[in-house]
Amino acid sequence: MRRRYTGEVVYVYAYDVAYELKREPINQLLGQKVVPFGFDSNRRHPRHHIFYKPQMIRLPPMERVGPNGLVEMERVIKLLPVGAISITVRVPFEVDRLEDLVRYHDLHFDTGSLNFDVRLLAEAAHRELTPHCIRPVPQLTDEEAYTVFCLDAPMTDNEGQPVGGEQWFQLHRRQVAALLTQETDTSLLSKQEADESTGRFLSYYQNDLVVIDWDAALIVDEKSDFDEALYIMELANLQLAELEAYDRMLDDSLERSYRDLGQRGLRSRRHVFRELREMRIDMARVSDELMNITKFFGDWHLARLYENLAARFHLGDWHHAVEEKLKTLDELYEILKHDQNNRWMLMLELTIVLLFIIDLVILFVGLKGP
Repeated sequence: MRRRYTGEVVYVYAYDVAYELKREPINQLLGQKVVPFGFDSNRRHPRHHIFYKPQMIRLPPMERVGPNGLVEMERVIKLLPVGAISITVRVPFEVDRLEDLVRYHDLHFDTGSLNFDVRLLAEAAHRELTPHCIRPVPQLTDEEAYTVFCLDAPMTDNEGQPVGGEQWFQLHRRQVAALLTQETDTSLLSKQEADESTGRFLSYYQNDLVVIDWDAALIVDEKSDFDEALYIMELANLQLAELEAYDRMLDDSLERSYRDLGQRGLRSRRHVFRELREMRIDMARVSDELMNITKFFGDWHLARLYENLAARFHLGDWHHAVEEKLKTLDELYEILKHDQNNRWMLMLELTIVLLFIIDLVILFVGLKGP
């Protein structure tokens, strides 16, 4: 007899809260001590692994009545110096079929939705972090959310016999696709869509498996080995949220620059010149910091996982869009600089002509004098 599916659903939320966080240490948040993030070493770590380690708090467990009864949720908030926070919520489950997990996509409790609870938590963290922020956002925008279904290995076939992760995946590929795309009826899903939504999958050992889609993923592994893959997914989701925030920031800056450049006042042009120069420097620095949080060394499997997440999230396209807008800012900067140089050259030429005329007048007056 096939055993029930057990594991946890991990909800990952990323919020842009400020231009950046101040470099001063944050000792406490929401009544909890702020500590460096870390996880236990295990079989997948190289001898000298390097991971980006943000600050974090772990909130007390919270009980809610979910789809299958009372559950105890674990909540963690990570603080990123690029001006963002990442909130993860872990909800355990035990179900008979994969289809039973579809309802966990948009999880509702007896008191309301999980998204609403997380939004309130993010707003509370944002208010408390405001003194530690540089140019905090006046109001949080919509979160960038990602749902990860973590199944405890080993898996079994229809007869209840243990099978490897890849073999189980091939037996249940349509059900996995339906779970990731939030389809309750697997028969309605076409083979093309099933293949597309589950096309990016990875396996390292016999019993593990990771399937990556746009807004959800599936992990099959030992419970103690979920954390590394989850952390990579969290960083990629955070990177997507920050790239979207930078894209909006550049749109606003470009719109202001175009408007201000149309004005003829010298003061307005000086303001635009200064703003464009500051924006060039700030965006270059922030882009470097954003890339720095997703650097991996010495672990090829996790690097492959990030590459597949980056492809699913179209992070390369977002980077390209941001870089193109930075180039546009550079062009505006150069145009304004060239225009300013032309003005100075014109003033210099007029000054020389004026001095030449004054010399001629003095010479003429001197010749006419007694």
